[in-house]
Amino acid sequence: MAYTPPGETRRRIYLFMKERLLAGQPPTIREVQEAFGFRSVESARAQLDMLVVEGLLIKEEGKSRGYRLPGYDRPPALVPLLGRVQAGRLSEAMQEPEGYLSIDTRNKAEDLFALRVRGESMTGAGIMPGDVVVVRRQPEADPGDIVVAMVGDEATVKTLRRKGGRWVLLPENPDFPPIIPPPQSLVILGKVIEVRRYLEKLALIEANS
Repeated sequence: MAYTPPGETRRRIYLFMKERLLAGQPPTIREVQEAFGFRSVESARAQLDMLVVEGLLIKEEGKSRGYRLPGYDRPPALVPLLGRVQAGRLSEAMQEPEGYLSIDTRNKAEDLFALRVRGESMTGAGIMPGDVVVVRRQPEADPGDIVVAMVGDEATVKTLRRKGGRWVLLPENPDFPPIIPPPQSLVILGKVIEVRRYLEKLALIEANS
């Protein structure tokens, strides 16, 4: 790789690691090697080891994506990214996700899942097409919560409201009508606790990484 002043390469690696970790996409050592053009994995490892010695990174042994930033008490949780969720089959969808997102959270990883947003019904709440919502699984929610609910055989993201004694799934876009599910037919899959937007192609972690 081209010559850079002493310490500059390590500074750039730290900024690269910080950006990826804050985005919930912890890189492997090999990914650092490829990003900076090192001839060997060991050269990248040596740079990361120095960042650990300097206290800028923390390394969890035995994990290929085990680096994290100081100040985070817990390691990132691996949250499954699901595509379309069939009616009543959330548990089956959880078994074959598209991949996993690395997320810093105080919630238990097994209580979370993520969905890609389709459509423009929630743009008024700042949720755009292509965004990823992180959802905490729970069968109930309060009025005003943004939830993922099952309507027919599709999961939908809407604001939960109570009107006239009935639950209403309210879009945050005047171009879309409210959804009023028939009594006893509303299934709440969980509450949206985070919205993520990626300007580059989303890098997912495989289950065995």
